[in-house]
Order: sequence, then structure tokens, then C-alpha cells
Amino acid sequence: MSAAALILVLLGLAVAAFLAARARAAAFAGGRTFANAADRISSIHSRPAYHGWYVALWALVPALILVLAWTVVGESIIADRTIASLPAESQPQTTLDRQAFLTEVRGVVSGQLSGAFNPAADAAVPIYRSIKTQWSLVIAGLAALLAMSGGGFAWLRVRPHFRARPRVERFIMVVLVLSSLVSILTTFGIVLSLIYESVEFFRRVSPIEFLFGTNWSPQTAIRADQVGSSGAFGAVPLFWGTIFIGAIIAMIVAIPLGLMSAIYLTQYAKPRSRKIMKPMLEVLAGVPTVVYGYFAALTVAPAVREFALSIGISNASSESALAAGVVMGIMIIPFVSSMADDSITAVPAAMRDGSLAMGATTSETIKRVLIPAALPGIVGGVLLAVSRAIGETMIVVMAAGLAANLTANPFQSVTTVTAQIVQLLTGDQEFDSAKTLSAFALGLVLFAVTLCLNIYALAVVKRYREAYE
Repeated sequence: MSAAALILVLLGLAVAAFLAARARAAAFAGGRTFANAADRISSIHSRPAYHGWYVALWALVPALILVLAWTVVGESIIADRTIASLPAESQPQTTLDRQAFLTEVRGVVSGQLSGAFNPAADAAVPIYRSIKTQWSLVIAGLAALLAMSGGGFAWLRVRPHFRARPRVERFIMVVLVLSSLVSILTTFGIVLSLIYESVEFFRRVSPIEFLFGTNWSPQTAIRADQVGSSGAFGAVPLFWGTIFIGAIIAMIVAIPLGLMSAIYLTQYAKPRSRKIMKPMLEVLAGVPTVVYGYFAALTVAPAVREFALSIGISNASSESALAAGVVMGIMIIPFVSSMADDSITAVPAAMRDGSLAMGATTSETIKRVLIPAALPGIVGGVLLAVSRAIGETMIVVMAAGLAANLTANPFQSVTTVTAQIVQLLTGDQEFDSAKTLSAFALGLVLFAVTLCLNIYALAVVKRYREAYE
């Protein structure tokens, strides 16, 4: 029996346990009909549903833990027993041979391969299949035994005065805490891995050179006498490219368009028009970034180059910072517009009505009352949009290129931190080289900058919410 089928069976048992325990708890208080259900429920400590959940959790959780643990370690146990059952001369000797051997066996068992190329692997297929069947039956039996034992234990504890509700709520609290810990521990794991690999990088490259150097050429030459054999790791061109595309060009596009669209939707648009236009605007947030990359590379970039040539700029590149920045700005318009829309809408109506009653026009009210009052929320939305933009990769790779140029010319090719990280960590290369480790140092800097922007944005939004709630 597969793990998925076994889980479905356990869920069915848990549902049956829930219904049975709930019915038993409801019957404790007596009563011949359901007409006096309120009196029946009032005579027991917890509602029947809590008793049902208590028994269902005891029937499901221990068995489910067993099944999940088996899915993690089961394959390795079956593989070890299969290899141990083979004659000594047929057993793989190295780790690589073992992996290739087990890949063939599993492929034949799953039906992906019609037969194994290794005769020993072909002979091991029935052994593997037999051991897997035996262990599956054992785990299924143990899971069923745990489900019935746990359900029976909880069933015997169902009494009129049994405190089922606190126990169920305590279990839910534990699940919520564990869910929170998963995200927290994941964040710590990411930070620690970045710090560890970054320390290894900074042992080989000076942090001063990395943070303030202006030449980025991490490629190392084959011969020591070649130019740039030691590599150059000055990351200033990458930092500038990230700021130039994500924080300057993209914001020049996103802030005016996003803010003006929010003003129109909140102050000028009719309810019917707003109902249609706002969802259409927010659809932009759901478009995959690779689609934006295609649009930037195939449509915007050639148009930008043709425009540059038409105004006399002969050295315009087919991959430019302007093309990537414009498309990135279009991508983050929904972030700016939604935050500005919510901020303007949350401004008390009395402020707007008072301004209009004093003789101010709608435009004057927007400029002198609504925008200043909603400014903290708007700023928070802009900062969140900036953090989203500087972490973008696909648009930059497809439209801006990979050249680390320190230039303010928007028609030239530049690159960003994220694009370089992708380039450094792809392909066949030594993991412990300075070139590969530099990706972790870039990631650490990007993580720190993005984290600071998000913290500041959330602080601004919190201050805004406290002012108007």
C-alpha cells in the first residue's frame, strides 16, 4: 500500500472516530429527542464536537507521524536490505555504483525502465519488490494498530465531565507554534548559510575590495600568466545596476502611474468603472516574471534601441537598463497602486468633506489633504515595491544583459546582484572557489538591504494604521 493510500485510510478512520465520539458525547446527558439538544450539551463540560476532535486526533496523529517518518527513511531501509540480500560479489562497492544500481532497480520496479542494464540490478528487482511489499504491509499494520489504539484510548476517556476542549485547543496551539517555528527556523537557516559561505569568501577576498571595488570579473583564467587570473570582485557595478534599474528607472515608472491610478480609482472613477478597472490593474501582479522578461526582450528592448538610434545615440545596446527598468516598473505598479488606494480610502471621510465644504476643489483636496494624510501608507507601499524590484532576476537577465558596467547611460547594458547570483551558481564549477562563494556574499548584501527596506516599510505602515484606526 502506498503512503498516499494509507493516509487516505487513516483520514477515513479519523472521520469515523470523530462521528462516533461526537454521538457518544451527545448521548451522555440523556434526552430522548434532539429537541432538547441545548439541555443535553449544557450538562457536559465540552461540546460533543470537541470530544469528537479529541478522539479523531488520537486516532490520526500518531499513525500519521509513523507514515510520514516511513516516507522519509523507508527507501533507504529497503535499499540497504536489498543490497545486503545480494551475494557479496554482486554488491556495489562505491557510493557512485550504489546510486546507479539503486536507480536502475527503482526504475524497473516503478515501470519507468523495461529492464536494467546491470545484470545484478536486474536480479535485485524481485528482491527489492518483495522487501518493499513486506515493509509496506508492516507499516500499514502498525499504522492501523496505532490508529485503533490511540482512538480506543481517547474513546475510553470520553466522559460528561472530561475536559476535551482545552486539550483540543492546546493541540491546535502547538500546531500553530510549530508552523511559526518552521518559518522562523527557515529564515535562520538561510541567514546562517549565507553568513557561513560569505565568511569563507571574505577569507579569500578583502571586504573592502568587494564593497568598494569598481571592477567585477570573477572569472579565473586557466594559466597564472593570463590577465585576471585571480579574478576581480569589486561589486560596486552590481550594486549600482541594482539601484539604477530597480530603485531609479522602475520607480520613475511605477510611482507616478501607480499613484495616479489610485487617485483616479478612489476619487474620480464611478463605482462600476472601479469594479472593472481595479481587478484588471491587479492582474499585473499575477503575471509570471518570465512573461515580463519575454515582453522586455522581444518588444521593449528593440523599441528602446530604435528610439536611441533615432535621437543620435549610435552606441545603444540591444540590452539596456532602460528596457529592463521600464518593464520592471510596469510589473510593480499594482504594489504601489494597491497600497496608495488603501491608504487614500482609509483617510477619514470628514477630512475630505471638510475640505470640499471650505470651498476647495477636488484636485486641491487631493493635493493638500488626502495625499499628505495618506503619505505614510503610500511611502510604505513604495518601499515594499522597491524591495520587490531589487530582488527581480528574470527581467534583468533577459532584457538588461549580464555585463557589469558602471555607467549612468540607460541605453547601455548593466546587470544586477540577482542576475549575477544566477550566473555564478549555474554550470559546472568548483563550489569552494572564490567565484562561486561570491554569490553568497552578494546574497547576504541583498538580503540585508531587502530586510531593512521591508522593516522600514512595515514600520511606516504600522504608524499609519495606528493613526486612523
